[in-house]
Amino acid sequence: MARTMYLTSAVVLVSVLVGAGAVLAQSMPDKENGRYVLSQVPDGVIRLDTRTGAVSTCNNGDNGWACYAVPDERAAYDAEIGRLQAENEKSKAEIEKLKTELASRAPLADEAQPKEAPKTTEPKSAENPRKIEIPLPSDRDMDRVMSFLEQAWRRLVEMANRMQKDVSGKI
Repeated sequence: MARTMYLTSAVVLVSVLVGAGAVLAQSMPDKENGRYVLSQVPDGVIRLDTRTGAVSTCNNGDNGWACYAVPDERAAYDAEIGRLQAENEKSKAEIEKLKTELASRAPLADEAQPKEAPKTTEPKSAENPRKIEIPLPSDRDMDRVMSFLEQAWRRLVEMANRMQKDVSGKI
């Protein structure tokens, strides 16, 4: 009887140890086989690193199996978004700085007086649709034209005198 009891205890102990071993094997992934998860694709295999989250494509080429990291577009987008946000904040700060600098300046004499827009007069049509009245130039406009013509005439005369001296040899 004692022998049967020992034998039964040993069988129960072995079954408990085997069951515990199976439970431990399921709860803790194997150090080597649990790191990567492989998925079959038409070109080869996609490998996911469960520790880092890196994804690689593996192909069986002429030189054997080779794995290449898949570019992480999300990280590139996040980096670009971060750079643009920093640039945007820098630009906003610079705009605020320029606004305060501009507000602290004293207005210039030219800026103090508002400039009037030049007045344009529309040609007036007479009773007959074929006749158009053209406004005459102002005295100021006439003075400007006359001044221009006088300067041009003086230059022309000076040029003629220099040419005459050059030709006659009285330089």
